[in-house]
Amino acid sequence: MAKKIIVVVDMQKDFIDGALGSAEAVKIVDRCADKIKAAKEAGDTVIFTRDTHGENYMNTEEGRNLPVPHCIKGSDGWQITPALAELADGAIILDKETFGSRDLGKLVSEKLAEVDYDSVELFGLCTDICVISNALLVKAFCPDIPIYVDASCSAGVTPESHDTAIKAMESCQIHVTGKGEEPWR
Repeated sequence: MAKKIIVVVDMQKDFIDGALGSAEAVKIVDRCADKIKAAKEAGDTVIFTRDTHGENYMNTEEGRNLPVPHCIKGSDGWQITPALAELADGAIILDKETFGSRDLGKLVSEKLAEVDYDSVELFGLCTDICVISNALLVKAFCPDIPIYVDASCSAGVTPESHDTAIKAMESCQIHVTGKGEEPWR
């Protein structure tokens, strides 16, 4: 039976209904929950990334360019959204300090060496920042396994930036599913 690695990117309160939340992000939560449940039932490996910043966020390069404190470690906004928190039990949770995580690339590469997975699939927030960054990092670490992104379980900062990121990923041989099925369209 085919096994997948599922990467749930930054489904945290601050990106859904907090400091950087959006109506589009709110609308993908139920789809994400269904997809995670199905993956767990299939015995797939589930990894959650969690954007993680310190109190000094505003003094970082990211903070100077995105001056909205968010996902401060230990804060309410840093938590995985309550609708998915129970589904994170038993999953790997990987804190990351910026858009893309080299640790994620390394972890996926190690997992692929241990088990015969047939693909890696990512989805979550934000399509145009962290989803694309992590999809490309995983592709760089693992160039010979198909990488998928589910557009229907992802949302960008804006619908337009979501679409731009989808096109960019496709040009880099990331397979995109769920286009046109985004619940916020």
